[in-house]
Amino acid sequence: MSLVVSPSTLFPKPFLNLNSRHHRPRRRHGSFLCQKSTSSAHSAASASWSLESWRHKKALQLPEYPDQAEVESVLKTLESFPPIVFAGEARNLEKKLGQAATGNAFLLQGGDCAESFKEFSANNIRDTFRVLLQMSVVLMFGAQMPIVKVGRMAGQFAKPRSDPFEEKDGIKLPSYRGDNVNGDSFDEKSRVPDPQRMIRAYLQSVSTLNLLRSFATGGYAAMQRVSQWNLDFTEHSEQGDRYRELAHRVDEALGFMAAAGLTIDHPIMSKTEFWTSHECLLLPYEQSLTREDSTTGLFYDCSAHMLWVGERTRQLDGAHVEFLRGVANPLGIKVSDKMDPNELVKLVEILNPTNKPGRITVIVRMGAENLRVKLPHLIRAIRGAGQIVTWVSDPMHGNTTKAPCGLKTRSFDAIRAEVRAFFDVHDQQGSYPGGIHLEMTGQNVTECVGGSRTITYNDLSSRYHTHCDPRLNASQSLELAFIIAERLRKRRLASLPIKGSLPI
Repeated sequence: MSLVVSPSTLFPKPFLNLNSRHHRPRRRHGSFLCQKSTSSAHSAASASWSLESWRHKKALQLPEYPDQAEVESVLKTLESFPPIVFAGEARNLEKKLGQAATGNAFLLQGGDCAESFKEFSANNIRDTFRVLLQMSVVLMFGAQMPIVKVGRMAGQFAKPRSDPFEEKDGIKLPSYRGDNVNGDSFDEKSRVPDPQRMIRAYLQSVSTLNLLRSFATGGYAAMQRVSQWNLDFTEHSEQGDRYRELAHRVDEALGFMAAAGLTIDHPIMSKTEFWTSHECLLLPYEQSLTREDSTTGLFYDCSAHMLWVGERTRQLDGAHVEFLRGVANPLGIKVSDKMDPNELVKLVEILNPTNKPGRITVIVRMGAENLRVKLPHLIRAIRGAGQIVTWVSDPMHGNTTKAPCGLKTRSFDAIRAEVRAFFDVHDQQGSYPGGIHLEMTGQNVTECVGGSRTITYNDLSSRYHTHCDPRLNASQSLELAFIIAERLRKRRLASLPIKGSLPI
């Protein structure tokens, strides 16, 4: 049974016509009016795009569900649910990413390779959020600029696969495609795509975002708590010591600001902004959560603030690009060393024809050596076309190897080398390194080898919890944040006028 099917085969045409008044009732969800657009500006902008126009294109990486009636029922249910995020939040993120594109902010994007149902807990969410807060303080202190915090959380379930099947001990089964599609247990029942998993993924996403909002606005993320964000297992490490020293300096700065009149009760000091993102892969799910914003007439995919198209689904004439060009969320494009510069220019033109700052983030994943060779050509092509993008490094996906024990892992040294190469290239090209994209967790895992608290191949199996790709643990993530902060500090200092000189 092939797992690569066309959308028209998977979903009957009458079902996917979501603008049908019989199928899709007029409904308000917060600031969203779910009905066919009457905005002339929006109609002109969307041209031939519609909610279901993607199904006329070739769609890769979609599962084949055995019960089409059940799929239809699930998607109708999802359509009736409230949005997970709101249009105004996505627009705010786009503005922040526009600042990162011009070197006036820096994107920190991180979280699980793939979220799971069985590891879903408040503690796991809190600890990953806490590490991201720690990293953002380190980066902000070094860069002296705003850090845009985006989690690979509250929706990062679906995973693309290089092979639709996997084989173990002579048994061949469909590949695991993420908990919102099928199960990771290697048995026939678990690997059958189950549409009910989309409902569970929605509910878990809502619960996760609800907790993240509480952490971000309820006092947990207040700057005066910076010293309390250190995780127990990092306290007696080099990175924990460095962070504790930095926290002490932040506390001193807060005392100075309080004396100057900026009290800890000020919203800037007591809250933080946090957004969510995931790969736009399971198109039926994404379409069901797409809503029309009643204030602008634009469509937003309300499953997340930011979505990205992956290396395997970014075809210019493909279904995923077709769907994403019609939604107004800020978008990411994952780019490997296989990307042709002219093709990237065309893809950016399709997804951002008005060249709006913050709309497109190019997430580069190549490995250090390939990046030094390939990235300059991409930067020059984008610059030559006059396009505005935010350049971000993903040092994880180009550095996956298999350990002698058979487990997938990533070398911290290779990850660090790719980050350094990313900054080096931007220094050489005179462009802006706009952010970092990491697969990481707040759990004390042993999945990536290396780092100051050296994890060896022999250590991998002790706390190897990921059911997909290996993640940095908190100590490794914090160590990388210090490395990036130092590069950002050097760029900042290099841009300052020479002492005694006058600005031109």
